[in-house]
Amino acid sequence: MERLEEVPLEVLRQRESKWLDMLNNWDKWMAKKHKKIRLRCQKGIPPSLRGRAWQYLSGGKVKLQQNPGKFDELDMSPGDPKWLDVIERDLHRQFPFHEMFVSRGGHGQQDLFRVLKAYTLYRPEEGYCQAQAPIAAVLLMHMPAEQAFWCLVQVCEKYLPGYYSEKLEAIQLDGEILFSLLQKVSPVAHKHLSRQKIDPLLYMTEWFMCAFARTLPWSSVLRVWDMFFCEGVKIIFRVGLVLLKHALGSPEKLKACQGQYETIEQLRSLSPKIMQEAFLVQEVIELPVTERQIEREHLIQLRRWQETRGELECRSPPRMHGAKAILDAEPGPRPALQPSPSIRLPPDTTLLSSKAKPSKQVQKEQKRTKTSGQLDKSPGPNQGTVVTASGDACPQDVPPKNSVSQDPVPQDSAPQDLAYHHSLESLTSQESEDTYL
Repeated sequence: MERLEEVPLEVLRQRESKWLDMLNNWDKWMAKKHKKIRLRCQKGIPPSLRGRAWQYLSGGKVKLQQNPGKFDELDMSPGDPKWLDVIERDLHRQFPFHEMFVSRGGHGQQDLFRVLKAYTLYRPEEGYCQAQAPIAAVLLMHMPAEQAFWCLVQVCEKYLPGYYSEKLEAIQLDGEILFSLLQKVSPVAHKHLSRQKIDPLLYMTEWFMCAFARTLPWSSVLRVWDMFFCEGVKIIFRVGLVLLKHALGSPEKLKACQGQYETIEQLRSLSPKIMQEAFLVQEVIELPVTERQIEREHLIQLRRWQETRGELECRSPPRMHGAKAILDAEPGPRPALQPSPSIRLPPDTTLLSSKAKPSKQVQKEQKRTKTSGQLDKSPGPNQGTVVTASGDACPQDVPPKNSVSQDPVPQDSAPQDLAYHHSLESLTSQESEDTYL
């Protein structure tokens, strides 16, 4: 595996600090500063927090919360023998030189088997597809088996729905979408592939179904996945278009690609330069291919499919374009962002402690307070907040620390508005923890 590009230690520490703040206040960041999250994903998620960040971005964290004990239940089930045999045969093929998967029967291969078997039980109508194994393996390198399972579920159902179904209809459609987009990105490459009558499935199937996990150098895989989990399938399309453009996009490159065989070989043995992390990531970020273009092209290709082949056999759920779309579609059981008091009281409720004054005197004070509030609407600099026993509050300047209110109000009788204000502090303390928990 290629060595990760060196990031200065000080820069890495700063990024870790920023990511910790985001992860500990995830809902707030997703609601108000999603573009900032996207920029930080493009710069690369710090290795120490990558697994946790992928769970948050994909919605796997929420999915796990919504289904407590589900993975354990699937893990304990025997599974369908027809899938178990196929999975067993694929285990040793996934990253055979990685320390997690190097030994047969080792903990890495065991966890990979558990995750893939659990998915066949979770979606028996879909079963197992070989391209799921490298996806699950990369996830297991960054998180425990249960978390990896729910991230795999999100990839299969939200990011790449239909990719792993029996007929592979979704990947065929995306192949046509990729080829159509290529005409705008690199007319030279598009013309060459058209002339050679090379079906997109011959070169893009493994790219897309494995999210480039078996194509790119390791450091580039991680950077692509950081952006993929944040922005969705458009990143996969962009990477594919960049590779095609730089492999076949000039007359010089095409000199070595006289026929179908030579062209396919060129795409299977891509130049290390175009796959190098810094170059590839920058090209992907700058390529102007949007979700809207992909969806518009999807409708065109779907119409053509229906005209020539009839209706799709696999009705996959709609594709979600990244973390924000997934969060908006499935907000999950998280608390609302607005601060809320721990105790809610009806507006007319009055609670009096043992030190409270008799009810008649309270009523007199209430009238006196309201009158004074009407006479003097512009409070002085040292005037405190006046709260009446009935729960009315007159928002005024905060008194100095040494000042003492002449009419102290029992804490129990604090109104809702005041409790709402004070609960900002409790919200901040809550957000210092994991906001999903």
